[in-house]
Amino acid sequence: MMDIYTRKSRWKWYLAAAGVAIVIISLLYTRYLADQLVERENQQAAQFAEAMRQISRLDQSLNCDLTLPTRVIADNNTIPVIVLDETRRIEMYRNIGSSDSLSPQDLQKALARMVEEGADTILVSLPPDIDKLVIYSHSNLLALLRLYPYVQLFLIATFITFGYLAFSAARRAEENLVWLGMAKETAHQLGTPITAILGWIEALKANNEDNPANLEMLTELQNDVNRLELIADRFSKIGSQPELHPVNLYAELAACRDYMRRRAPRKVTLDFPDPAQHEPLTVHINPPLFDWVMENLLRNAIDAMEGGAGVISVVVRKEPHAVCIDVSDTGKGIPSSKFQTIFKPGYSTKTRGWGLGLSLSKRIIERYHGGKIFVKSSELGKGSTFTIRLPLYQHLPLA
Repeated sequence: MMDIYTRKSRWKWYLAAAGVAIVIISLLYTRYLADQLVERENQQAAQFAEAMRQISRLDQSLNCDLTLPTRVIADNNTIPVIVLDETRRIEMYRNIGSSDSLSPQDLQKALARMVEEGADTILVSLPPDIDKLVIYSHSNLLALLRLYPYVQLFLIATFITFGYLAFSAARRAEENLVWLGMAKETAHQLGTPITAILGWIEALKANNEDNPANLEMLTELQNDVNRLELIADRFSKIGSQPELHPVNLYAELAACRDYMRRRAPRKVTLDFPDPAQHEPLTVHINPPLFDWVMENLLRNAIDAMEGGAGVISVVVRKEPHAVCIDVSDTGKGIPSSKFQTIFKPGYSTKTRGWGLGLSLSKRIIERYHGGKIFVKSSELGKGSTFTIRLPLYQHLPLA
């Protein structure tokens, strides 16, 4: 089951690499187009300057056709141009500002801005010994073309983000329906045989009243069936919003410790806070579901020790508006890259694991108790610490 998330992670990297490749290709192609446009506008500016020379030269001749050079100048509707005379005063301008008539002050500001932005210049030598200066910058079209890939990337990123959020919302809704259906069906399927087994146990007790050995076995069998009833009750609560009750946290943790102590290897030490040494700390929880979360964490901690000796410790920390329960072990640890993955359905490091324990725990704590569960810290070969953070309710009477 680990392979599902490994492949998913790889596909994310593949998609990210494809996205980066698209971005690079888009930028390179836009740059190519921009370079082509710059070259074309430079040619247009050179033609503008040459048209000025032609007009100056032909003006001195009689019966000369000035149509072509005049048209070259008139057809420049995109490139901002300012022509300075020999005294460096503004003689003419085109495509400056949004008005055909600008004040001298506005023209000077426009000229200063063009020079500051690195406008190109062409020196035009006209007879007799007159040098004029053509100052031009590139068109707005070029600026928009250079901006285009970033606008395109922004729109694509926005589309992907909203699409991802919508897909995630739909997936969560579908997941909730799956959880609900699975929980109800499991509780229903367990209910029928449990009821039948309880009836058979009572019948066997009636037939073995004079056999203490059989009665003892039937009592243990009754305890196991009671446990199955608790499991069915837990699944039924998963399928609906469970009721929360004010409970002394230290007493509830002690009950979890006592239950797991009979089922943990002797080489594993359970170090829990003693309720007798602490004042009651009230939290609102659903005890069967909270105990399920603690059992999942404790079983995972025992499995992490892989049959060896170790210590599982529980520490309660009180914050201004919450209470934190740190569950630590001395097991094999968890890689930091898996801190989020281990809470996803289907992830398991066990060959026979379903990968639902921590996923159910996360759902119980976050959805039903309004809290948080996360990996606080972990070091390979030294152990891990899980933290459950629950809202703190003060001055509430115990049930």
